[in-house]
Amino acid sequence: MKINPIIPFEPVRMLHPPSGSNWVAQVKWDGVRILHYYDGSESRLFNRRLNERTKQYPEFLDTHTFCQADSVILDGEVIAFDNTTPSFHEVMKRDRLKQEQSIQHALSVTPVTYMIFDILYYNNAWVTDQSLEYRQQLLDRIIMPRTNVQLVQNFSDGPALFKLMSQYQMEGVVYKDLSSKYRIQGKDDRWRKHKIVNDLFAVVGGVTKANHIVNSLLLGLYTDTGDLIYIGSAGTGKLKRQDWVSITEQTNNLVSAQCPFSNVPDSAKEVFWVQPELTVKVEYLEFTPGGSMRHPSIQTVVDIDIHECTVSQTASFQKE
Repeated sequence: MKINPIIPFEPVRMLHPPSGSNWVAQVKWDGVRILHYYDGSESRLFNRRLNERTKQYPEFLDTHTFCQADSVILDGEVIAFDNTTPSFHEVMKRDRLKQEQSIQHALSVTPVTYMIFDILYYNNAWVTDQSLEYRQQLLDRIIMPRTNVQLVQNFSDGPALFKLMSQYQMEGVVYKDLSSKYRIQGKDDRWRKHKIVNDLFAVVGGVTKANHIVNSLLLGLYTDTGDLIYIGSAGTGKLKRQDWVSITEQTNNLVSAQCPFSNVPDSAKEVFWVQPELTVKVEYLEFTPGGSMRHPSIQTVVDIDIHECTVSQTASFQKE
């Protein structure tokens, strides 16, 4: 098997759980989507944007220690914990590393777990046309769980799982149709996500500073017509001082004389406009009638294409 990375199947967002006995619910882990490719001689890892992550997670490269297969493609989520709760900010500490020495140091400082929930290829044959139920049974046969490699569980009572996840401040629940085939580079309602926390990926279009260090980010989303609309500013969250120093260095190289937003923020004084290249993940309570985030909180800087930062991420701009 020649390894050709694929774009994985994605769930659509929903506000209410589906009905019917053919649906199962799974925990929505706040991690990084990683596909594991093993061609019989070497293992490689790629994220959902086809960026290789083989170096970043070396603990998952000895495939035979957890999977009985001559060749395989596995789909799952790499997660890291902040105390007892999965944290996207924590796993991004691993995902952004480039230097071998830093990666080796992080193995013990920021341990990660691979949560496997699907299989696309097994022993030189695609299984994407098989039902999810069949693919899960196959996973049960060939995966040998260990401390940092686990199979994602199914739950029959989705609303009860959602309530439990809310109590533990987890990200949400994913519902999957057991009869569903795996749609490569697809996204439809046979997989549905019900999120507890509202979050999105946004583009930085401006910054404010205190003592020459950035202390807040002016954020935007792209519309279907390509306009970047302003959705609010955020200066709180999980970023540490060193993160703000790094953001300052990056945005100093992106300073622009022009506001990139199609709707200029009301309080634009003391703002340094920047070219829209830096992207972040933000949590928020809700959107105001005026189209701004209420109580936004920056979770982490992310390395994604700015064109993924669209209004389609939120129900405030679309019908669910």
